[in-house]
Amino acid sequence: MKLYIAEGNPQCVKVLAALELTGVKCEIEAVSHEEKVVPPEPVSPVWRHNGLFACLHRYLFDISGQKATDATNEWLEWEATSLQPAVLQSLHMVALQGKRVEAAAVMKEPLKWLEQSLSKINSSFLTAEAVSVADVVLWAALYPLLSDSCFDVGELRSVRGWFERVGDLAACQAAANRVLHGKGVEALKTFLQKHPATQTQRRDSPTNATEAEVAEHVITVEEIEEAAQIWSEGLKGSPAVTERKHPVLPQEGKRNMLLTSALPYVNNVPHLGNIIGCVLSADVFARYGRLRGWNLLYICGTDEYGTATENKAREEGLTPQEICDKYHAIHADIYKWFQIDFDFFGRTTTKQQTEIAQDIFWRLHERGFLLEDTVEQLRCESCQRFLADRFVEGECPHCRYPEARGDQCDKCGRLINAVELRNPQCKVCKETPVIRSSKHLFLNLPKLEDELEQWLDKSTSSGDWTVNARHITRSWIRDGLKPRCITRDLQWGTPVPHEDYKEKVFYVWFDAPIGYLSITANYTDQWEKWWKNPQQVELYNFMAKDNVPFHSVVFPCSLLGAQDNYTLVNHLIATEYLNYEDTKFSKSRGVGVFGDMAKDTGIPSDVWRFYLLYLRPEGQDSAFSWSDMALKNNSELLNNLGNFINRAGMFVSKFFDGCVPEMLLNEDDKRLIAQVRWELKQYIQLLDKVRIRDALKCILSISRHGNQYMQLNEPWKKIKGGDGDRQRAGTVTGVSVNVACLLSAVLEPYMPSVSHTIRQQLQAPHTCVSAILQNTGTFICTLPAGHRISAVSPLFQKLENEQIEVLRKRFGGQQAPSSAAETKPSTGAVHDASVNVNADPERAKQLTALVAEQGNKLRGLKAQKADKSVIDDEVEKLLQLKKQLSLAEGKNPEPAAQKGKKK
Repeated sequence: MKLYIAEGNPQCVKVLAALELTGVKCEIEAVSHEEKVVPPEPVSPVWRHNGLFACLHRYLFDISGQKATDATNEWLEWEATSLQPAVLQSLHMVALQGKRVEAAAVMKEPLKWLEQSLSKINSSFLTAEAVSVADVVLWAALYPLLSDSCFDVGELRSVRGWFERVGDLAACQAAANRVLHGKGVEALKTFLQKHPATQTQRRDSPTNATEAEVAEHVITVEEIEEAAQIWSEGLKGSPAVTERKHPVLPQEGKRNMLLTSALPYVNNVPHLGNIIGCVLSADVFARYGRLRGWNLLYICGTDEYGTATENKAREEGLTPQEICDKYHAIHADIYKWFQIDFDFFGRTTTKQQTEIAQDIFWRLHERGFLLEDTVEQLRCESCQRFLADRFVEGECPHCRYPEARGDQCDKCGRLINAVELRNPQCKVCKETPVIRSSKHLFLNLPKLEDELEQWLDKSTSSGDWTVNARHITRSWIRDGLKPRCITRDLQWGTPVPHEDYKEKVFYVWFDAPIGYLSITANYTDQWEKWWKNPQQVELYNFMAKDNVPFHSVVFPCSLLGAQDNYTLVNHLIATEYLNYEDTKFSKSRGVGVFGDMAKDTGIPSDVWRFYLLYLRPEGQDSAFSWSDMALKNNSELLNNLGNFINRAGMFVSKFFDGCVPEMLLNEDDKRLIAQVRWELKQYIQLLDKVRIRDALKCILSISRHGNQYMQLNEPWKKIKGGDGDRQRAGTVTGVSVNVACLLSAVLEPYMPSVSHTIRQQLQAPHTCVSAILQNTGTFICTLPAGHRISAVSPLFQKLENEQIEVLRKRFGGQQAPSSAAETKPSTGAVHDASVNVNADPERAKQLTALVAEQGNKLRGLKAQKADKSVIDDEVEKLLQLKKQLSLAEGKNPEPAAQKGKKK
């Protein structure tokens, strides 16, 4: 492995110290901050972002035999999400602005929490008597500040003692000298100047926030008093909860919002990337909008016409309509399991689709926006058909990408005519197609270009368009628009109603977006109130980036040319791509989790939702990782969020007989209330701007504040003291359970089942969610003294390493042997008694889900301290299931005999 480091980058201290301590051999090369390194694999360019460091540190310690424990992972998570943002802000203040006093104020809260935690640890280091990866990472993060004699953060005896013990290690001293050259914060200036603070905060800011607001917020005295005053008002005058009534129609005086997510192809089972890119992202925003009191309609459906459906029907021996019926039901079941709350989930094979598409066609034709031309097309003589764009692949004529489609290159994003492809191949039979001529109709995009640009200027300046959506759209306009073919030589599609083209159908990217209109028309015969009402309706489109040009250029041109007062997109929300463990999802190769498989893993749909939204690819591509999913579940959900909410409720039940105790607020309580209120306001500002991933980080920060508050105040100890201590324990418990109630409200768009469970356990008032989320966010006391809660139980279960490894192997695909030598045992090879050739993959799939389910059941019983005999029975059931799973996977459930060691 080769490691590239930038001297003066504080992050590099961590990696170099880890390398020294673990003894891992690695070639190191220093580069300047300006250099862009695109090295051959395997390498680690370690200056890019903080997320890479956590993985790299764990990797170095893992391969040296020092596996990270749960406690280690919790410390690493706290460093990345709480400590590091404060450190980076402080470094900018000290190094670039000379503001040491202000920087010390920023560090006050995380260092106070670290001091409290260290004071309760009986070992020399964070997790044991030996140094761990957590010690190295936290020490290196703090080193530039705490080694500065002029940086005054108070006494902090425990922090200072631990910091000196770690700093005495030769590996840490060498790493600091290598990067900082003994200059301390001064050595960081060049790096920090080239990496502004706004790029390194714990989350991105709303677009209208100042740099100061983005950073770890320092609460003012005025904010504390205002928050405490609002808190004390409770639920008085809270808005009534309004039930959704269908059909949802625009209303005068309301904010009327129409949401669409890109229509999935009916013949494909959606994978995790499809789900997060379209329907799940839109669902979060739809749920949030309804909670905010907006008048909102969310529609989607399956895109059912085209060659892909014809070919799937041929493969399965069904008619195209039968294929559509079959897979539409599969899609609907998958989205239902993921709790996607559409107002209506329809389809495009309807008479409304035909009527609306043909009406738009005739309006374009009558207004002179269609052209007629004879074009050359690729025809596969083997399949006896003209090839649709998605069924021909070849080399992109622009960037030479070898897997470009016949309509667009996924790598460079340029539009392509299929005949321009180099070395084209039919995707069905792999034969080389030939060029044939055919007469077609085109949408005259150049004629509509001026009108399109005027509309784009207005929409992109007033609406929320993601950066990639703006960039892709402008690149199309910059290159100049060309006429775009809207007809195809197919049978399965919306028929062209023109006498000269009666044997043809509409091209899917003219036809499919019209599906939004026709699906709404199937939902209500008053569909035009949504789709021909731009004065009253805001339109949001959710999609992955490959769909952008068709929603920002092609479809708007169709509607502009129709001149029928159509509602055009105001906010275009596009994600990057989600990959699977650094490769692509592939149903044929068995690589990746697809929608119909997720529920068989034994992992609840809310956990899937959380993790997909946590790594939502907003600014760049991201990758699903089983180990990271387990880490986020165990650290963020179980140890952070679940731990806080469960403890708050358990203390009410255990210490106060299930009734919320009286709360007499002191300054610490008011400060927490103000911190939570600020996080709530950030959450609302971010979600208002559809910053879904960033708003989720606010939720986790709220629960992190709550955990720190409970740890500092220790109500479980104070409840055993005198009257004053018992009163203090009651206040801390009451405030905490109200924070838990607030968390149930902000979680609802992300984890609806968990949110509902929390509110059930807390017996929360029906109006609490709408009251909390009104206006700019209001943290009020929704559970007053005397409020009785119900029984509480754990919200989340730990994902065990064994369970994750089983799932990783199951969804990792079948790897073909790399050579003949690997497929044949050599002469004299010993037969592996642990391998059984009678494997049953289908049975293994069923048993994997049963093992996961039984494991969750067992952990729940242990958490509830069930009777030992009950637990023993369930353990035996789990062991029997695991034996059956081993047999189904082709393994011997009994361990192979150990060979004797040679003397």
